[in-house]
Amino acid sequence: MNKDIFYGVIPALMTPCKADRTPDYDALVKKGKQLIEAGMSAVVYCGSMGDWPLLTDEERMEGVDRLVKAGVPVMVGTGAINTKSAVALAAHAEKIGAAGLMVIPRVLSRGSVISAQINHFKAILAAAPSIPAIIYNSPVYGFETRADVFFALRKEHKNLIGFKEFGSKEAMRYAAENITSNDEDVLLMVGVDTRVFHGFVNCGATGSITGIGTALPKEVLLLTHLSKMAATGNAEARMRAQELEEAMSVLASFDEGPELVLFFKYLLVLNGEEEYRLHFNETDELNEEQRRYCEKQYQLFKTWFAQWVKQGGVITECLS
Repeated sequence: MNKDIFYGVIPALMTPCKADRTPDYDALVKKGKQLIEAGMSAVVYCGSMGDWPLLTDEERMEGVDRLVKAGVPVMVGTGAINTKSAVALAAHAEKIGAAGLMVIPRVLSRGSVISAQINHFKAILAAAPSIPAIIYNSPVYGFETRADVFFALRKEHKNLIGFKEFGSKEAMRYAAENITSNDEDVLLMVGVDTRVFHGFVNCGATGSITGIGTALPKEVLLLTHLSKMAATGNAEARMRAQELEEAMSVLASFDEGPELVLFFKYLLVLNGEEEYRLHFNETDELNEEQRRYCEKQYQLFKTWFAQWVKQGGVITECLS
């Protein structure tokens, strides 16, 4: 079972849509290839960033299929409102040879019931036994996977190899203390863009899943590299990683809000990628004030980064 992708940076792809509000699979594949060429280890599709609640299971499977056929390593999101759909998505990922699986808790129905979530997780993991899988822990889904549940699942399903933490600093530290430190073969993935330094340096993360990295791949890869060096005790790397993370903090914070897809799609539009201008629901758009704020913060960061990156030293070492 190949776990290599979990030691890199994995951007969460958004789903571009055409004028008729249907998925633009050609643009999806194009973006996936660009990000792999930029140095990402894989992509996620469909997580929250992929607008999974707005797509049919068939549309999601089509996107995964197109990416895999194009040679893009894909971690498949299994978010669904019922276990049957989640299992179908996992089975499809197994069938076409996806690179990884992101196991997402059951939502809406019995979401806070531990036994219901355990059975939901087990059904997904059993449907794709050859694919390395990580559990996605997030307050957004209303269920916290604790150590006892994780290891009970792992005992029965060897394809469960890691944990993605999207919660607070305290939640990530809990995962490090009680889950990944319990078994050196269990991997921790940073799941939120504002916790990269904390995740790698203080919690021993092996990789990260990113939203802002779709718009700023070079900068996010650099932050990850610096954070990994800082985790070895490199004082200069520690300082530079903290500087970069602070400068990117406003843009990264879009990852924490309910309009993350709207913001990150708009950043891609600012990059010149017009295929991300539309949304599946026509009324889903940023207001004028949000767009202006986003533009100002993006330009501020780009101006700062163009100067900061010229300092040499460990920055140049990481970019070479």
